[in-house]
Amino acid sequence: MPDVATDTFVSHRNLLFTIAYEMLGSAADAEDVLQETWLKWAGVEHDIVENHRAYLVRIVTRQSLGRLRTLGRRKESYVGSWLPEPLLTAPDVAEDVELADSVSMAMMLVLETLTPTERAVFVLREVFDLDYDEIAAAVGKTPAAVRQIAHRARSHVAARRPRGVVSQDETRDALAAFQRATETGDLQGLLDLLAPDVVFLGDGGGVKQAVPRPVVGASKVARMLLGGLAKTTGWTMEPGHANGYPALIVKFDGELDTVIALRMDEGRISGLYAVRNPAKLSHMEQETALRR
Repeated sequence: MPDVATDTFVSHRNLLFTIAYEMLGSAADAEDVLQETWLKWAGVEHDIVENHRAYLVRIVTRQSLGRLRTLGRRKESYVGSWLPEPLLTAPDVAEDVELADSVSMAMMLVLETLTPTERAVFVLREVFDLDYDEIAAAVGKTPAAVRQIAHRARSHVAARRPRGVVSQDETRDALAAFQRATETGDLQGLLDLLAPDVVFLGDGGGVKQAVPRPVVGASKVARMLLGGLAKTTGWTMEPGHANGYPALIVKFDGELDTVIALRMDEGRISGLYAVRNPAKLSHMEQETALRR
């Protein structure tokens, strides 16, 4: 006799993980939320549930909202800048432009500026195209309230997201030029790539050395990067893929050390995000399947 609970959960697992990850910015916490979702789902009378997918989305959303509040307290005591946990994503994620954009490091940082409920509503509506009634059931609000929250969140995100759609090729070209300039110590080449108000964020989590606060401005960022790399040996930089977009993988003595993602605005690099915290790099070892 087929196990309906297990089969249904497995068939929707990648979708549920994607929702949890987009809400939390942490793959480790998303995995924990999936475990909690499974335990709740296993105790449900599945025969009386009309829409299994909607029910599972409701559970994972509520569990993620609870986890978001815990994460908020954790971030308050985090050492240095907090960046989302990078994922080595499967090639098909890049083919879905909207999905790739929604999990890009730049967008994940914009989502961090929303309240927990705004983030849940935005993700469920804008990324997964759920109707307002479904979202209302998931977040415990009325459909009318959800419409207002969605409008507010949409406006907030629109004001902060990267200006213009950035293609995979544009990102790849910018990263290749960035790699050449840093490897050759080409200060002017680096300055030509960076927006005047570029922001560099480094996340070492208090375990690996990283800039303690954002570095702002093309000259400061370029000189910091070239000065820091000139003082170290044994590092290599190679193209990779993270969160649906090209990224740079930095290795020291052959071991994964840093994942660098970027934000592009109007053809120039306006954000550089370097994740060094070892606890956040485990999902760069094998591909993560994301689904809408």
